[in-house]
Parts: sequence; structure tokens; C-alpha cells
Amino acid sequence: MIRSLVFSLAAALMPLSAAAADEPAKAPRDIDAEASIVFPSDATIRNWRADRERGIWVQDRRGDWYYGQFAGLCRDLDFAHAIGVDTRGASRLDRFATLIVRGERCPLVSFVHSAPPPSKRDKTKDIAADKADNAKPN
Repeated sequence: MIRSLVFSLAAALMPLSAAAADEPAKAPRDIDAEASIVFPSDATIRNWRADRERGIWVQDRRGDWYYGQFAGLCRDLDFAHAIGVDTRGASRLDRFATLIVRGERCPLVSFVHSAPPPSKRDKTKDIAADKADNAKPN
């Protein structure tokens, strides 16, 4: 009795596994292609990380990462606990948006698909390399 129940359950689930195998794979994202996040809020933005004062990595709710480069320097971004997004009525976080950090407006000039931000170990190496480059005489 139990054996026939197991076989009938397996036979019933067999078509479902075939349908799952036929599901198309998620299309790969083009890294460095201009992008946007629709309706930026705490529901659509999962995480963010500062790239010192030059830019910001933003992770959306699906886990995809983006990189936004600022028009100038955005001071205090490394120390901010929260950021605001001024989309100017477009309801999109894209290259035309402005981030607000501790009252300072930081306009973006680029917002692209990106790989995840480097680990803290890699970031320390980058900072050391920048210091070494700045110390070299021209």
C-alpha cells in the first residue's frame, strides 16, 4: 500500500520537474550598462555601501548591485547611517537622481549595473595603492 502511494506520488511530481527544467534562465545583466531602480525606498533598496566620497553601490531587493558615481565629492557618505533619494518626480533612482547625505545634495552622473562591492580586505588594498600613487613624484 505504502509502496504504491510512493510510486504514484513520484509519477505525479515527474511532470513538474520537467516543467521546472524547461524554465528559461535569468538573462545575464550587462555590467556598466546604464540602469535604474523604480520607486526607490526601503522596500526596493536592500543595502548600500559607500565608495569613499566618489560613489555608492546600491543593492536592490532582488540582490542585483548597481554603482552610482557622483558629479563631485559626497562628504560624510562613509559615516552616514541613512541616505535620501531626490528623484525630482521621476520615481526612479538613475543617473539624473540626487542623493541626500546629512543634508548635503550629491548629484549622480552615472548609475550602472555593477558587480558587488569589493570586500573590506580588497578596499584596504585599494586605499594603500592610492596612497602609494599619490606619494610618487611626478
